Amino acid sequence: MQPLIDNARMFGQRPEEFAPLAAGQSPQVLFITCSDSRVVPALITGARPGELFELRTAGNIIPPYGSGQPTGEAATIEYAVEVLGVRDVVICGHSHCGAVGALVRGDDLDAVPAVRDWLAHAAPPPAGVPEDPEVAEGVQAHVLAQVLRLRSYPCVARRLAAGRLTVHAWYYEVHRGTVRVHDPATDAFEAL
Repeated sequence: MQPLIDNARMFGQRPEEFAPLAAGQSPQVLFITCSDSRVVPALITGARPGELFELRTAGNIIPPYGSGQPTGEAATIEYAVEVLGVRDVVICGHSHCGAVGALVRGDDLDAVPAVRDWLAHAAPPPAGVPEDPEVAEGVQAHVLAQVLRLRSYPCVARRLAAGRLTVHAWYYEVHRGTVRVHDPATDAFEAL
């Protein structure tokens, strides 16, 4: 923890760099990814403060819209699209994902009921090779399922229909530091 504290102390030593951020934010991209500590959107993209609006959830799951209860995920998506007017949404899954791996393997999650119940939002569980530690096939299928889920949100559907929003499906390879993007023409994840 001490190195993090030391960096936080040093971080505040450049107020002139951050003062313009007090005027507001106008990110062009909503970046939806997993809560996994190995996935750092600003590091992957080189984004500076104010350039990405982030939504991080276990397994980069987007819950169904209108489940009767408001969710932080739906509020974040709606705010990014309607208020901030983002032009792009990236849904980024990653290799070695514990959440998707648990779904692919059909792990018993009764000991962690909140995790079990959250992962139920990924229904149907993604297919994949249970023995693959990267769970590449499962994660990529899961990302595409989340793209479809996102498109069902009314605010997203409206902006897509108006040509004012683009949704991108990414797959980040933790062990290589590389990103693959889904190409609808080939229906494959290709190198960026």
